[in-house]
Amino acid sequence: MKLAEAPEDFVVDEVPLYPPCGDGEHTFVRVEKRLCNTEQVARALARAAGVRPRDIGYAGRKDRVAVTRQWLSVPGLAPEQALALEGEGWKVLEATPHRHKLRTGQLRENRFELVVRELAPEELAHAERSLPEIEERGFPNRFGPQRFGREGDNAQRGQEILLSGRMGRDKRQARFLVSAFQAELFNACLDHRSLPLDRVVEGEIAWKHDSGATFLVEDEMQENVRAEAFEISPSGPIVGTRMPQPEGRPGEEEAEWLRSRGLPDPLVPPRGLRLRGGRRPLRVRASDLSWEPVSASALRLVFSLPPGSYATVLIASIFGDRG
Repeated sequence: MKLAEAPEDFVVDEVPLYPPCGDGEHTFVRVEKRLCNTEQVARALARAAGVRPRDIGYAGRKDRVAVTRQWLSVPGLAPEQALALEGEGWKVLEATPHRHKLRTGQLRENRFELVVRELAPEELAHAERSLPEIEERGFPNRFGPQRFGREGDNAQRGQEILLSGRMGRDKRQARFLVSAFQAELFNACLDHRSLPLDRVVEGEIAWKHDSGATFLVEDEMQENVRAEAFEISPSGPIVGTRMPQPEGRPGEEEAEWLRSRGLPDPLVPPRGLRLRGGRRPLRVRASDLSWEPVSASALRLVFSLPPGSYATVLIASIFGDRG
């Protein structure tokens, strides 16, 4: 199996949470990029505007080996100036003023069009069986391997920051590394779970898919009807100082398990690092999922995912690898 043999095999369109309002000191720019990452574009925009890279806002980082279209915010840059900007592998498509900086997670969804090539017969057979089930029941909402860096050591470096209490000079990088440790803990919690992902138990924290809100499960029988209908799902920890805590046996087990995975107790973030935490659903469903063969050994997939969910994890689930 080969994903993204060429950047055009992996196309991503970011759907914003809200449109820019048309006035304000920030300019929202929609950028198309190819074979470059979000940080590279952010640094180039910062140079053009004469601001610091950390002043550039974006809702999420997008893959490098891909054709991606996403929004970034730039303070103090006129829209007409922004529209003239382009660099190696990227260009500005739209530019509209807005009053506030774009923040992480402020997007509605990501739309994907992917071509998976060099599929073996057994991988195609697995896809034929798994696609209808994934369309109906979803797939594990793991953080993808790209979350942990090229060397795979981002989570370890993030844990070291929490244990030492030292962030270093690059605070944005420190926050990113610590978030990789949070992601690793979530993935391990997902692997550790023995119950099905379409079942909740009394005392745990459930996730509402329509709103992103969480609540404590009190009536297990009633809430499992909603879980079967994919209205809610069990959630896992994104550790932080304000993370909603399960209660009863689920709460005791989660707290003990997190300590065993190296989470500092008590959790005291370094000065300058806000680590509120939260919950993340243990499963997710791709919307508008469709597929079609493009050759005897290649398949085109079109779908949308909520922010923070990984197309690579969906692909692994479809073709039988561990996502």
